Amino acid sequence: MNNHAGHHGSHAGHGSHAGHTGHGGHAGHGGAQPGGLSVSADGYTLVLDSTILTAGVQPVTFRVIGPDGRPVTEYVAEHEKELHFIAVRRDTAGFQHVHPVRDEHGTWSTELTLEPGDWRFFTDIHPVGHDGTLTLGIDAAVAGAYAPQPLPEATGTARIDAYTVALKGELVAGEASELTLTVSRDGRPVTDLEPYLAAYGHLVALRVGDLGYLHVHPEGEPGDGVTAPGPAISFMAVAPTAGTYRLFLDFQHEGVVRTAEFTVRTTTPTPAHDDHNAHGDHHAHHGHDGHH
Repeated sequence: MNNHAGHHGSHAGHGSHAGHTGHGGHAGHGGAQPGGLSVSADGYTLVLDSTILTAGVQPVTFRVIGPDGRPVTEYVAEHEKELHFIAVRRDTAGFQHVHPVRDEHGTWSTELTLEPGDWRFFTDIHPVGHDGTLTLGIDAAVAGAYAPQPLPEATGTARIDAYTVALKGELVAGEASELTLTVSRDGRPVTDLEPYLAAYGHLVALRVGDLGYLHVHPEGEPGDGVTAPGPAISFMAVAPTAGTYRLFLDFQHEGVVRTAEFTVRTTTPTPAHDDHNAHGDHHAHHGHDGHH
């Protein structure tokens, strides 16, 4: 934990990283490309020691092989961690966001709670020497009788234990939009959220159908003098295409990290149409003037 505190303490680094990732990420977002659809990108490849696993709490070990053919051992910490590992079953059940431990040889180890079915594992990384973050994805199969779950209904509310998280904002195909998630407990706003991964919340968005992984960035960060510790947490998100997405919000309160899940369908961007409606009279007059 001391190392992570160190990373957190040197948050000028995180701040510049946020700008850097924002820049690098949004360059990717400009083309609206999701990550994690490929096991290999830019010369980096995700290798699992086993892609066939048994159900239950299971150890998972893997490496990221670099362009030189060797396991990567040097990473730029992003959101306090060298590597973020996301596991989700193909039906979007069983979401887990964990932080494996790396040995000096570049082998990462973690534990996952697995149910039978087809899974997708993601590594979110920034190797030293690479110009930004990468998300690699790989399939794994968990043996056993698979009972796929139907996609949860699209609602603006998620409940976890005594907590309720309300989602406001729309996911717009091909455009950046703001999503605000508001946390309450037993009907009262939570105003003392704790920093988790250098933010008051960490949001992962996955496209239903292929599990394309979206980078979502929190607005502000703890200690910046502006961002309040709840109840609202805001993010900027870009949906690369129209469709249905699953959102997973990790937030920490009273020492426990919880995950709120949402199903969201994109809306179609109609800025020109909206402007026309908002300034209908102006445009009418403008058009009229134009004819004369």
